[in-house]
Amino acid sequence: MPELPEVEVVRAGLQRWVAGREVASVEVRHPRAIRRQEGGTPQLVAGVKGRVVPCVSRRGKYLWLPLLVPGHPVPEAALIAHLGMSGQLLIEPTGAPDERHLRVRFGFADGGRELRFVDQRTFGGLWVTDLVPDGAGGRVPREVAHIARDLLDPRWDETSVVRTVRRRDSEIKRVLLDQTVASGIGNIYADEALWRARIHGRRPARSLTAAQIRELLGHARDVMEQALAEGGTSFDSLYVNVNGQSGYFDRRLSAYGREGEPCGRCSTPIRREAFMNRSSFWCPSCQRAPRGRAAVRR
Repeated sequence: MPELPEVEVVRAGLQRWVAGREVASVEVRHPRAIRRQEGGTPQLVAGVKGRVVPCVSRRGKYLWLPLLVPGHPVPEAALIAHLGMSGQLLIEPTGAPDERHLRVRFGFADGGRELRFVDQRTFGGLWVTDLVPDGAGGRVPREVAHIARDLLDPRWDETSVVRTVRRRDSEIKRVLLDQTVASGIGNIYADEALWRARIHGRRPARSLTAAQIRELLGHARDVMEQALAEGGTSFDSLYVNVNGQSGYFDRRLSAYGREGEPCGRCSTPIRREAFMNRSSFWCPSCQRAPRGRAAVRR
């Protein structure tokens, strides 16, 4: 699944090409791509056509395009884009050959490049939803209202998050992946942050000191900022930006996907174990697994 850096790469690309433009046409090529849309294609078209996209927004791994009715001061609805396993939002010249897995096409009033939603596995989707207050003076899609701010958000409240993490009995990796605690951290970047902090993912969150949690969150922020600078992490051709280009941060990963390779700190082979229908990667020397009940926090 795309994580925060990959989604932010897409958001920034869309902001450049889509912000300020009016949607003139919508073509739905595959109904599954809008399966979450109440009322189907007619409702999606009615909610998007003739609307102006003032900006492109993101919280954690959620991406949306606010939809402004011309003449109105603020948007009341937005088009959510859920990329799923293989979704791509591409900016293409009008008239360019269709991609094999093109699902939805958006044309604009200025006649410039069009926006295409391409999804090979069709696990992602698009739908129009209402914007609701987020409790901090902003507005977000109602499906996103329960999602916490992410580590790159200017309004990120680290002190509050640290307190929340220290109250949790769950394993620290589960807490990192809990989008109601801090959004945007996925499996890849959780493993990388834990490796940098020398913490095993099965440590109970409550066993960590406030200083350890701050350090861990700092590593998570750093690794995601570095991934963002390199276009995200692309393990196959399905993870691309709006111009169809892959990121290359996977070359810099220290733990994730490195099973059997020597740890970059101590040369001990990296291990892998099953975790929540995924995999965890860690160094058994640098990240000692907890034994019995972890030490009480200090």
